[in-house]
Amino acid sequence: MDTNRQLLFLIQYLLNEDERFSDIEIPENENDKFKLYRSLVNIRPAMPASDDFMRIEDEFLTEFIKNKGITNIENLTPVEDKIYLWKGDITTLKCGAIVNAANSGMTGCYQPCHNCIDNFIHTFAGIRLRLECSEIMKKQGFPEPTGQAKITSAYNLPCGNIIHTVGPIVQEQLTDEHCNLLESCYKSCLDIAVKNKIKSIAFCCISTGVFGFPQEKAAEIAVQTVRKFLKSHDIEVIFNVFTEKDYEIYKRSFSGN
Repeated sequence: MDTNRQLLFLIQYLLNEDERFSDIEIPENENDKFKLYRSLVNIRPAMPASDDFMRIEDEFLTEFIKNKGITNIENLTPVEDKIYLWKGDITTLKCGAIVNAANSGMTGCYQPCHNCIDNFIHTFAGIRLRLECSEIMKKQGFPEPTGQAKITSAYNLPCGNIIHTVGPIVQEQLTDEHCNLLESCYKSCLDIAVKNKIKSIAFCCISTGVFGFPQEKAAEIAVQTVRKFLKSHDIEVIFNVFTEKDYEIYKRSFSGN
């Protein structure tokens, strides 16, 4: 089955799940088809799907990510011992684990095609990620506390695992509590990675998007926390950024020691 037929199958399955979508027409353009597919999985609640759906989704997403271009940590150059700085799409990174900046519900972003890392990771991992996260949260019985972390499978992503953490939300003035909670995010992710014998971990810029944490201070906390952790633990750490601005901020954080 070619990618266009795979995508058509996935969309039709998702539309047939909910009678509210009965009037939606499937677009002809393949980019528009993918946007519709992504929107449908973004709003879809955590629930099982048929074996055929999961098999075809796995095949489609694996090939989609492969075509975007996979970057292996083995091909990166460290900026200092055990630490890397890389600008790119974290969903294409092959390493031990990537970190997802989640919300307290921990089941992903439900806003269709939202431009946040939580949305991208859930979209390209596939629907089983939301289901696993939901099962974890049902067992926990309460929203995920800020500064803690949970680990899941990565499904269709090239990394080995996903580690989800909830960063602090800064609405007005930055406080010491915000800084302590952000440090806890990095420490919790590193602890859970080491506990699971993960050899490398890639961090996104936790809390610096819609959560409002100042980027310069967030990078400073991230670098200091990782450096301190690496003094007593053996794990490689990638700081992943998506914009040139964040790349320059992290470069200054390293050069400032």
